[in-house]
Amino acid sequence: MALTARIRTRDGWAVSHAVVTVTDMTGAQVVRAEADGDGAVRDATALEPGAYTVIVTALGYAPAASSAIVTASGRTEIGNVVLARQGGTELPPPGPWTVDPAHSSVGAVAQHLGISSVHGRFTEFAGRIWISPDEVSASRVEAVIRAASIDTGNALRDGHLKSPDFLDVEAYPELTYRSTGLTPAGSDRWTVHGELTMHGVVRPVDLDLAYLGTGADPWGGTRAAFRATAELHREDFAMHYNQVVQAGIAAIGTKLRVELDVQAVQGEALPAM
Repeated sequence: MALTARIRTRDGWAVSHAVVTVTDMTGAQVVRAEADGDGAVRDATALEPGAYTVIVTALGYAPAASSAIVTASGRTEIGNVVLARQGGTELPPPGPWTVDPAHSSVGAVAQHLGISSVHGRFTEFAGRIWISPDEVSASRVEAVIRAASIDTGNALRDGHLKSPDFLDVEAYPELTYRSTGLTPAGSDRWTVHGELTMHGVVRPVDLDLAYLGTGADPWGGTRAAFRATAELHREDFAMHYNQVVQAGIAAIGTKLRVELDVQAVQGEALPAM
């Protein structure tokens, strides 16, 4: 193939309706190719060696343009092209936003036996976001998670995580997070400063936040999408249990990687669907 590319969203999904246009230095179009269902572009058009401009477009996304060099072999490997959703470099409209649990996820990953990972998620949670109309740093977020909703796909392990060794859901039924500030980390990235209450302990926790864009939904509302990550240490929240297996390797790692995928609906409440 003379031209190859892979078109992806910022959160890794294929953009199957993307179109790649290649123009020469005079601005004349020499190639136009569409992505397949996997976001892959393959075109056999042979191009003369030299410099070209590559433009990638897709409905609902901001266009991306870059330069490309065609080698003597006539091949052009563009590689991965990441498209931002339309409006992805601007904050959502100001005012209240409500997290939609049905289209969001709150997950955590821990190391297991030093060689693999255990993935878990909380299935019951709620959250509110307030986008400040004045100073962006004045925006805030609050979230509440039901501790007993932890699900790792193993009932025995879930029961242990709910016990006093870990979350102690009887004594501490909720995890809460309240932001205390916001710092820009790029055109569409932010550091959210806040306090996490878990297992009866309050600790400062920063979230690395990526804003993925805003768009209309099928129910007449407006949605904004975010992805955030954080790293926690269990000892910081008085969860010291560990079983050591051979050679000093812990059964469960002391670090947790938190992974959040959030859709929020504009307004004080979720719409009826």
